[in-house]
Amino acid sequence: MPLILTEEQTMLKEAADGFLNEHAPIAHLRKLRDSKDADGVSRDLWRAFGEMGFAGVIIPEEHGGSGLGAVEAGVMAEALGRTLTPSPFLGSGVLSATVLKGGSAEQQAAWLPRIAAGEAIVSLAVDEGPKHAPSRIATVAERSGNGFKLNGAKGFVLDGHVADAVIVAALTENGLSLFLVDPKTAGVAIERTVMVDAHNAARVTLTDVEVDADAVIGSVDGGEALLEGALNLGRACAAASLNGAGDQAFQTTMAYLRTRKQFGKLIGEFQALQHRSAHLFSEIEIARAAVMGALTALDSDRPDAALRVSVAKAKAGRVAELAVQEAVQMHGGVGMTDEYDVGLFMKRVRVLNELLGDAGFHQERMARAQGF
Repeated sequence: MPLILTEEQTMLKEAADGFLNEHAPIAHLRKLRDSKDADGVSRDLWRAFGEMGFAGVIIPEEHGGSGLGAVEAGVMAEALGRTLTPSPFLGSGVLSATVLKGGSAEQQAAWLPRIAAGEAIVSLAVDEGPKHAPSRIATVAERSGNGFKLNGAKGFVLDGHVADAVIVAALTENGLSLFLVDPKTAGVAIERTVMVDAHNAARVTLTDVEVDADAVIGSVDGGEALLEGALNLGRACAAASLNGAGDQAFQTTMAYLRTRKQFGKLIGEFQALQHRSAHLFSEIEIARAAVMGALTALDSDRPDAALRVSVAKAKAGRVAELAVQEAVQMHGGVGMTDEYDVGLFMKRVRVLNELLGDAGFHQERMARAQGF
């Protein structure tokens, strides 16, 4: 299994890095945060993503996308991790787009082209408690007339407060089903929650929400496999973002070590910091290989792809956490101030670690898959 990017994938990486560094550097996050922007995300930037072909990287060409795969989605996610850009890419371009690719022809035609063009934001509502637990969904959808009535509450819904549609995972009579819900439907209440890293999520409450039968994505009671496929790709992309954030924090710290002087010497000359830096570099490369292996396995439909995704998410989370902790420590006291970017990376890594399962969740998932 190759663990390096192809020439085309490298070109995508360079294009994404260049675009984000120019149009959405960390200053973009700070501006949205400090101005208390009502949306917390730029619709103009999302449309620019569409124009560049980034928003629809995994959407088929017949629906206006690029028709690429998991590796390319991971390339985009890593680039976003480097710049900490608030973007609907993970929630809309990865999670929701993957679910919608399993929907009806009408659902695909209505939403995939709009996501690919950066004209629509669609959010996936799965988790309901403080931790990622898709197996413990309590939201229910009961038969009502020619459709269903939904009741329940969701949390950690990425960009749910600005979503044009929300995909809701709910229990039906004999399994799990996925429903495409208009946020303006009676009984839907959405509350924006600004996370510690200044990115967006929302709480979505559903009270006797009536939807027609054609709101079901896929088949009734058959949503579990479709949801799991989307979550696995989302987890791998979250791991790629962790790699991006951790590596950028490391690179920022290396630049600091080469310029900061203490006791008349560059602090990068101190052997203890050199050892810690070398160890961190090695760990980042191992995490990058794990993530690349997971993304490649998803593209190849390997039977062990889900297990590889869990390995990648757990490893990338641990390494990124080490990277940002070392970054703050090596910067010293200034590393704790808002003026320096390393603290922003620490906050982003904290959120990404919780998103779609922390290291503990994925370690347990690996253990159960192997019979422990």
